[in-house]
Amino acid sequence: MKSLTDSFVMHNGVKIPCVGFGTWQIPEGETVINSAKKALEAGYRHIDTAAIYRNEVGVGTAVKESGIPREEIFITSKLWNSDQGYDMTLKAFDATMERLGLEYLDLYLIHWPIPRDFRDSWQTKIKESWRAMEKLYKEGRIKAIGVSNFLIHHFEALLEDAEIVPMVNQVEIHPGFNQSELVQYCHSHGVVVEAWSPLGSGKIMADPTLKEVADKYGRTPAQVTLRWLLQRDILPLPRSTNPEHIAENARIFDFELSDEDMGRISSISAYGRLGGDPDNINF
Repeated sequence: MKSLTDSFVMHNGVKIPCVGFGTWQIPEGETVINSAKKALEAGYRHIDTAAIYRNEVGVGTAVKESGIPREEIFITSKLWNSDQGYDMTLKAFDATMERLGLEYLDLYLIHWPIPRDFRDSWQTKIKESWRAMEKLYKEGRIKAIGVSNFLIHHFEALLEDAEIVPMVNQVEIHPGFNQSELVQYCHSHGVVVEAWSPLGSGKIMADPTLKEVADKYGRTPAQVTLRWLLQRDILPLPRSTNPEHIAENARIFDFELSDEDMGRISSISAYGRLGGDPDNINF
């Protein structure tokens, strides 16, 4: 990968830009509009949102006002937990598209595998939701479909009846929480792995090993972390509302971590999950 516009190729042949701009916890309105515009100005061509983020309107506005052709921007959104099920998924997708103001979506994901309201029927619900997403995909309304926060056993349950293997799995990954087994499993099935909270919500940027590696390359801990992910063939989704940080997170293509330094970052003592456990979420 040599620039923000370089891409991973999903198993259906669709390209997905190798770094995305995350919008989780960025409020609707001017904040998300301005942040997304700054990201696009910095060269990002991939924006990640979700129904539950409640900022789809702003993301769609930023895309329209950017002046960049729609086909050059890759947009992801996600199906929220309470909307799982065949009919509800179709309705939820229509609502997402109305908020975004787009004619098609590049990627649509099931947000979580075991919602609180469907804890006892999650296998049935994700299969119903996936069947609806396969329908939308076949109709050309979505360029690619995938999942988020799916562990191996969730993936295997979905694949029992799926016609189409998910193209993407978006999960929490950062130094101290490598998810190596899950990443290997997804890659073996041709599934692109995306990392949400790739910077550990900022909490792990003070780690001494990260700081040492960053100093060695004359970079920031955030930059070496994002580079570490890319060199593992993982697509990072950094988030920021700070224009300087947005631009900084894009400057990760003019250096390469050595095998030794990749290993040092991979060996950082486990921080564990900073977000929800997909088997035990309460929302």
